[in-house]
Amino acid sequence: MSDTARSPSFFIALRLYPDHMKKDKSLANNEKMSAASRHQAVIGLSLIAAILGTWLAVHVYAMFFYRIDHNNWFLIPLIFAVQCWLSVGMFIAAHDGMHGSLAPGKKRLNEGIGAFLLAFYAGFGWRKMRDAHWDHHKYSGTAKDPDFDADSPDHFGRWYMTFLKRYFGLSSALYVSTIVTIYWLVFDIPIANIVLLYGLPAITSSFQLFYFGTYRPHHHFKKPDATVFTDEHNARSSEFGPLASLLSCFHFGYHHEHHLSPKTPWWALPKLRRSGIVALHRHMSSEKNSL
Repeated sequence: MSDTARSPSFFIALRLYPDHMKKDKSLANNEKMSAASRHQAVIGLSLIAAILGTWLAVHVYAMFFYRIDHNNWFLIPLIFAVQCWLSVGMFIAAHDGMHGSLAPGKKRLNEGIGAFLLAFYAGFGWRKMRDAHWDHHKYSGTAKDPDFDADSPDHFGRWYMTFLKRYFGLSSALYVSTIVTIYWLVFDIPIANIVLLYGLPAITSSFQLFYFGTYRPHHHFKKPDATVFTDEHNARSSEFGPLASLLSCFHFGYHHEHHLSPKTPWWALPKLRRSGIVALHRHMSSEKNSL
């Protein structure tokens, strides 16, 4: 053995080499995660900018430039449907902010955008909605779940009314009534435009969010033996294809996948569904129970 090989520094370097390898590997993984986070943030922020920008453009046209008459009445259902769907998108983006998946690693940005979107949507308070949603994940499908109606788990109408009472409070009423009053009395916008192209799309979007994002994933069937959930999340996913899933509720119908991976953004849920995460989780749970 050479003098170099017998030297203390040689043995020290030899002993530490694996640690250096681990550090290099960890650094490479961190760089990959950082790049993935930046990529996710670019996509998420670009999509919400497109959703909000389109909503504003259509809203300004509907309120300030469009006047309903016998020649253009056919635009009403089109504007109504677009505004309703985009309103759902704003809420879903705010929901991603609650989970920190709108811009990973940027807590203030997630909270700031989420708070703005919730206030803009219906005068909702950020902390109240965020804490309630976290409780929904923690106590999903139980009496402690603020999104679940334990007294009427199989009745759509009663559950929806409970949902409205819990979330649409005084602040929401003041917010909406203030905007309607200003539009009507200050800008002289026809009440028909306000009701048909602002008020009703907003109300219908809450119905859409509740039905596809809360009721369908978590409701019980009339027959108790038909109410089957595969795990503690007490959630199921829709069988819609990607397009129908996007149009119905921005993929929020893939609800079991969302509960299994809350930090996956809405636009990545179809890919997560294709990965078979629900089947894998079910398999792992069954193996665990069999031990």
